Amino acid sequence: MKIINCKTIITCPGRNFVTVKIETDEGVYGIGDATLNGRELAVVAYLEEHLFPCLIGRDPAQIEDIWQYLYRGAYWRRGPVTMTAIAGIDTALWDIKGKVAGLPLYELLGGRSRDGVMVYGHANGVEIEETVDEVAKYIDLGYKAIRAQCGVPGLPSTYGVAKDKMYYEPADAELPSENVWSTEKYMKHVPQLFERLRDKFGFDHHLLHDVHHRLTPIQAGRLGKDLEPYRLFWMEDAVPAENQESFRLIRQHTTTPLAVGEIFNTIFDCQQLITEQLIDYIRTTVVHAGGITHLRRIANLADLYHVRTGSHGATDLSPVCMGAALHFDTWVPNFGIQEYMRHTPETDEVFPHDYHFKDGYLHAGSKPGHGVDIDETLAARYPYKPAYLPVNRLEDGTMYNW
Repeated sequence: MKIINCKTIITCPGRNFVTVKIETDEGVYGIGDATLNGRELAVVAYLEEHLFPCLIGRDPAQIEDIWQYLYRGAYWRRGPVTMTAIAGIDTALWDIKGKVAGLPLYELLGGRSRDGVMVYGHANGVEIEETVDEVAKYIDLGYKAIRAQCGVPGLPSTYGVAKDKMYYEPADAELPSENVWSTEKYMKHVPQLFERLRDKFGFDHHLLHDVHHRLTPIQAGRLGKDLEPYRLFWMEDAVPAENQESFRLIRQHTTTPLAVGEIFNTIFDCQQLITEQLIDYIRTTVVHAGGITHLRRIANLADLYHVRTGSHGATDLSPVCMGAALHFDTWVPNFGIQEYMRHTPETDEVFPHDYHFKDGYLHAGSKPGHGVDIDETLAARYPYKPAYLPVNRLEDGTMYNW
């Protein structure tokens, strides 16, 4: 079997997605997600101009060799564009391998480690009581874990608070919109949210919270300590993690579990965090960490140090990535939890899939490969639309972390 054609499919059924399709001379094809929110066309150019020409004539079964060729052979390694492009190809190759074998992807990885994948949904509101109502809705839907975010008094907008509660999309403009941030107001308000949630719902459900890289290490330590009475499942992305050592300071001041990694691209971005046991959950995902081949290495390293997986799963990842992630989650022994933001009906129509939700768990399907396809005719009805993620400034105008 040989690769005879590769292409990207760009579609925007409510938001932009980049899909890789690899075709073989035996009629078997595979697809992979290569979406990078706000930088989609950079990945498309990298794929079409630099990687696809290198694949023609190769054996698609040689997944490891192809991965090494694309990573080591570029010389300019790592980075979100490179690793997202490699991930799209890698996922498509695993899809082909599953189809050729007639097996679902999790069987190729080693078989099931669990019957279902626990997921968490996103509850949010402008005010605390609105978030309380949204958490109640997720509990009624059967979720066992819910991420809770709410607006901060005195700030006109806050990360994680959506106009459409179920289909949050932060990339909201053709050029970046600007948000205003105050760490002091945020840190005063968040513990009040979780005090109210625990008072209302008790401790039978897991609660999570995303800081979104907005604190310093000592501030994160203080917030984590303030949240300890409410027993969070995790506090996510407390600080920008370029400096992995910063998590040492957070660890010294709180026992609130820490999660990070949705913007990591390689094992080197989290090596120190894992080996020094500075985090509890690693959130790297299939599409941004080099595909299944590389994500498996990260998970294997994490398993040695009692770190569990908690892969990113927002709506800026297509159902192709979600399908692949669920097969990975079904297999990986040190699974923790999977983020699950539901896609719009239009997106689900473009990407037919066989995974399903029931009683707080997602279940990977049993079709060969990762079980997700793309309707190219329908995808063509939704052309690409420029869309940027916002930027963030402090109240005095200083540029800050979004």
